[in-house]
Amino acid sequence: MTRPDSHEQTGIVRLIAAYVETARGQRALEPARDAAFRCMLDLLGATAAGINEPGVVAIRGMALKAMGAGSVPVWFAGLSSSVIGAAWANSAAASALDLDDGHRLARGHPGAAVIPTAFAVAHETGATLEELISAIVIGYEVSVAIGAARVVYGNTGTWSSYAVVATAAALRRTPSAIVAHALAIAGESAPNQLFSSASAPRAPAPEGSAIKEGIPWSVVTGLVALGLAEGGHTGPRNILDNSLHYRFPDDLSLGSSLHIRNTYFKLYACCRHVHAPVDAMLNVIRQHHINANEIDAIEVETTSGAMRISNRAQPENLIDVQYSIPYCLALAAFHGPQALLPLTTKSLAHDDELTGLARKVTLSLSPEFDAVFPAQTLARVTVACGGQRFVSDITAPKGEATNPLSWAELEAKFSAATRMVATHTQQNQVLGAMNDARAGNLAALTACFEGLTLNSILRG
Repeated sequence: MTRPDSHEQTGIVRLIAAYVETARGQRALEPARDAAFRCMLDLLGATAAGINEPGVVAIRGMALKAMGAGSVPVWFAGLSSSVIGAAWANSAAASALDLDDGHRLARGHPGAAVIPTAFAVAHETGATLEELISAIVIGYEVSVAIGAARVVYGNTGTWSSYAVVATAAALRRTPSAIVAHALAIAGESAPNQLFSSASAPRAPAPEGSAIKEGIPWSVVTGLVALGLAEGGHTGPRNILDNSLHYRFPDDLSLGSSLHIRNTYFKLYACCRHVHAPVDAMLNVIRQHHINANEIDAIEVETTSGAMRISNRAQPENLIDVQYSIPYCLALAAFHGPQALLPLTTKSLAHDDELTGLARKVTLSLSPEFDAVFPAQTLARVTVACGGQRFVSDITAPKGEATNPLSWAELEAKFSAATRMVATHTQQNQVLGAMNDARAGNLAALTACFEGLTLNSILRG
């Protein structure tokens, strides 16, 4: 959908609203449908793994208190709430451990906002499977288009509220004139994330907290914005035409479904900037049979994005761990990649081995790698040991859209990520339900949401 040469007051917002109205009546293209199912499976694993995190428990409790009663399932908790309450709680669990999907162009995580919203509103409207899938595809298209157009970096919550409006409006069949105001309200009311989104150097660096990227609250913001617009509330519909904050291409290309197809998936419960260094270091350790206790130093060549996260050698909480290349490298060196899928409180043992090795990690900016960032997040790692220096290949993280995880690999990730909260029977129930959904039957997955309760059984 091409933007007019001369912007009217409602230019970009109006185009997006018109896209939502048009696309919701069309069956998603097969590659996009396949991508949507993959994103759904991936997010269910992230949600289940995060179900008992303290911040998630707090949001779940507040959602039930503040957002009202209802019949919309709070996934894997044996509870239900209103549309907003359930979507908020499910988004919180999905984003808690940093296992949720991401997108290179937007530099953020659309799935944790879009998919909980889609299922909550689909429950409300009685949507068909195809309507659900179309709404998810629309949500990804809108979120990535807007996230990628930001002039300066903003955490996911600063733009994912637009995606929430688009997803919910597609399922509610909201007229485009109302969608436009809802988008504007959501954009202007979204979490600002000024502290944690700030450019480096940040002094002090934000401490790890359950707020993280503000994704769950952006879900609340987006759903409230749509409800307000439906009631007659208005927003500044020229919000996206402000060139100080957004630069959109002449052709927005909405409707190509490329954005959901270019999603990446994570194999470690940590920031994407951590993944390439971990993969590179583990390859060196395996190739040269290096003992972690004998490592003298680890040097990481990386991008500016990786340099801006907190990278604490002695993290105070799991969120600090998620944003620390040095500490995650130490965890993987001593305990293998399984220590990062998922992260648990055991990783905060703060033993001298872990923190000692983390303090031996140094990061440096590679102009070569930064030139292709954010389209790629490359790293090269040098491990010094016994008077020798072992250098990795230039490494991209696993699970990128250019080298995607197979359905079987996503199932394996689900099983590994949920091994501490779900029995084998429960895991197989969810995986079977997802395969039923791919075959056209959503009933089994709905039953999982409504009746399957997971607990911290700590058996892995």
